[in-house]
Amino acid sequence: MDTTLRDGEQTSGVSFSVSEKLTLAKLLLEELCVDRIEIASARVSEGEFEAVKSITSWAKTQGRLQQIEILTFVDKGISLDWMQKAGAKVQNLLTKGSLNHLTHQLKQSPEEHFEHVGRCIDEAAQRGIITNVYLEDWSNGMRNAQDYVLRYLDFLSTKSIKRILLPDTLGVLTPEETQRFIALIRERYPQMHFDFHGHNDYDLGVANAVQAVKAGVNGLHLTVNGMGERAGNAPLASVVAVINDFIPETKTNIKEKALFKVSQLVATFTGFRIPANKPIVGANVFTQTAGIHADGDSKKNLYFNDLLPERFGRKRSYALGKTSGKANIVKNLQELGLTLNEDELKQVTQRIIELGDKKQKVTADDLPFIISDVLNTKKSPPSVVIKSYVLTHAKGLQPSTTVCIEINGELLEENACGDGQYDAFLNAVRKIYKRKKIALPQLVDYAVHIPPGSHSDALCETSITWRNSTREFITRGLDSDQTVSAIQATEKMLNTLTY
Repeated sequence: MDTTLRDGEQTSGVSFSVSEKLTLAKLLLEELCVDRIEIASARVSEGEFEAVKSITSWAKTQGRLQQIEILTFVDKGISLDWMQKAGAKVQNLLTKGSLNHLTHQLKQSPEEHFEHVGRCIDEAAQRGIITNVYLEDWSNGMRNAQDYVLRYLDFLSTKSIKRILLPDTLGVLTPEETQRFIALIRERYPQMHFDFHGHNDYDLGVANAVQAVKAGVNGLHLTVNGMGERAGNAPLASVVAVINDFIPETKTNIKEKALFKVSQLVATFTGFRIPANKPIVGANVFTQTAGIHADGDSKKNLYFNDLLPERFGRKRSYALGKTSGKANIVKNLQELGLTLNEDELKQVTQRIIELGDKKQKVTADDLPFIISDVLNTKKSPPSVVIKSYVLTHAKGLQPSTTVCIEINGELLEENACGDGQYDAFLNAVRKIYKRKKIALPQLVDYAVHIPPGSHSDALCETSITWRNSTREFITRGLDSDQTVSAIQATEKMLNTLTY
């Protein structure tokens, strides 16, 4: 079960709109092929109600209504009323899985709690609503008051419920405890369905999920990108890859090739960018940096493992920097269709090492410029030079730019307005290139970085991602002025075009 839309939304600062929830619900069920999704908590807000209503309306037309689940509360039927109005049919009832929570939060005896829960389950059954039951803080319950947990499970085994959901609410379990607790419960209640819901506070979410599977758990609760409260939940992509590669007897319906796409969309909707080193979906996970690794890849794939990028709709790349060596450079040259002799390759390698020592980023798109610079093959200046520009930004007036560009010796000038200074600048450039009947690539991402702890006078690096009909590439600029660094990055883009 994916709970990105419910538990994942508890990530600080994250709130999905109605349309975003519906879009993700469709992707999760239709493209990623998760079995169930938990999409909301009952009674939270009007927006949450509208989101659930839109998803259940769609799910009903697709025969997927029983795959849509709502977190509900023991509240004398108020949550059930909310669910029915929203069109949902499956409740995940939040109850107390530890004596500590029961005693200090609800201030009830086990008997009182069991009675209240039983009434809620019975009422749901009368309304035609399927019930799954969460045992909140189950992990601490098993650690500190196991007799209470087992008494509660004995009681639940007599009720009309479909699944029991076992959360490590505070993310405190070790893999050994996860395996032991779940194995005990599965042995005692072999006919009941149990899900494990792991949090990641100690970075053990994936390990605990794997041990839960090995102990015989029937289901897992995961989130895209590990979204969730505090340190988040067990991440979907990593758990799926581990199950597929290390527990072959366990099968899932998840389509691995959709993991990266859905991950990127969640990152876009939430504003939480995926760390570059995040397994499976991070930018660097299929990037070789050390030259010895690239060399090994050319010699019977010595540095490959089973996590082949093609499984996830991705591609292996070779980074350029001070540790890359000749092998990485050769790989990138092959990608660009370029060849160098041994002496030329040595000179280019040395130049890239020098740039790496200065902490400058080097990309495959920089290679032709580095080669040209090092080997002195370019007898003339760049074919495109942004000669001059005027940027205006005044309160109450739309920003505007006048720009003069030299293209192969020809000076061209244009003026344009935009939503900001850079937008105005790019609009003026587009007008110039429209006159030349040359299509510019689409801008798909724009990121500005300054060194950690720097002040307002720091150098800032602007990285712009462009996409044309054949590829996607990045150009960068560095200046103390953000707009100027973006203009530098744009000039580099213009020099990659073919005239």
